[in-house]
Amino acid sequence: MKIGKVIAVIGILAMTAALVYGFTVGDFGADGTLILANPWGIVSLVDLYTGFVLFSMWIYFRESNLLIAVLWIIAMMILGFFTGAVYVLYAFLTSKNDWLTFFLGARKKSLI
Repeated sequence: MKIGKVIAVIGILAMTAALVYGFTVGDFGADGTLILANPWGIVSLVDLYTGFVLFSMWIYFRESNLLIAVLWIIAMMILGFFTGAVYVLYAFLTSKNDWLTFFLGARKKSLI
């Protein structure tokens, strides 16, 4: 589990740096227009949001509180895999080194 925690922290740091760079140097409107004008830009966005939705399904499955799950999912759709990395770290830290708890979260007791 330690390596997973380290990878999650690296992901958080990398995404933080990328988001800060994008928001401070980039122009979201102009750059977004360029991405949407490029067929591979559209493919990349579809790929990205497919990943967001699939990852959000895991969040929804793990969480016992619907409101908390919805808030995580909204954050996922806005901040992308920055949120995913934070959620993975959260799942690792709250699983108490138990892989089933990591993957199943609050549903572990009802499934086993």
